[in-house]
Amino acid sequence: MNIILFGPPGAGKGTQAKFLIEKFKIIQISTGDILRQEVKLKTDLGISAKNIMDNGDLVPDEIIMSIVEKRLAEPDCKKGFILDGFPRTLNQALELEKILKVQNSEINKIIFIDVDEDILIDRITTRALETSNIREDDNSTILKNRIKIYKKDTKPVLDFYKNMKKLVTVNGMMSIEDVSKAIVKLL
Repeated sequence: MNIILFGPPGAGKGTQAKFLIEKFKIIQISTGDILRQEVKLKTDLGISAKNIMDNGDLVPDEIIMSIVEKRLAEPDCKKGFILDGFPRTLNQALELEKILKVQNSEINKIIFIDVDEDILIDRITTRALETSNIREDDNSTILKNRIKIYKKDTKPVLDFYKNMKKLVTVNGMMSIEDVSKAIVKLL
């Protein structure tokens, strides 16, 4: 089973991915986590990505697509995977379809976790205050920019997958457990 978890920053994609990994014994691929690891390791890619991410902007498709293609070719992806936070643009979605076709694979479901903007801001602000692992992209100015970019660039991806009849929507304002149950029902 190959799944995309889709939704704005703070929707709970990472939380739901952890649940689905455990339930279905599949792996999670988070482009954000991969990029943060590259930044931490101070690789050339990480240094380039850090400058972009520090401004709340999206890392260019060429960088993201090469990371994703390489990761999807790993043997552990053959049993199934969850893409978390990817694709973010229509171009990325189209490129992902090409990559998967070459690998004789496909996305089975795209789960959109829908959350109101006020709730998103509250969740991310709370996460930043309550955790000792504050992400640099959790401050309010960068957060508002991330949501603006999300609305502009990633909403068309929903239409793409809706046309493919693979998109399902879950109310992300329910409890974590209820969101998890709703997702399982839709799979």
